[in-house]
Amino acid sequence: QVQLVESGGGLVEPGGSLRLSCAASGNLFNIFAMGWFRQGPGKQRELVAAISTGGITNYADSVKGRFTISRDNAKNTVYLQMNSLKPEDTAVYYCNRVDHRLTLALSGSWGQGTQVTVSS
Repeated sequence: QVQLVESGGGLVEPGGSLRLSCAASGNLFNIFAMGWFRQGPGKQRELVAAISTGGITNYADSVKGRFTISRDNAKNTVYLQMNSLKPEDTAVYYCNRVDHRLTLALSGSWGQGTQVTVSS
């Protein structure tokens, strides 16, 4: 079973940047498509970005052009570079394995996530 640990969140002003990391345990990381999800206050969890094993990506419309997902299979880590952050990006961010369409989380078990707060 793959265990995922998210990190890199924090408080940032609007227009700022953060890079989130998701470290996976085990040696099967490079066979999984991975995604970042977020859950804002009073909102449902939603897909932010996903990346296939071959580097194909999928982004939510709300983050296109601002966020970039990447992965380093040698380090068993997936990243989310977030630029031009907006207050509406405030949420707890989680990573998870995703399906081949790069849209749905595959595991019902979620880590503790990492809090991102965008505020002046």
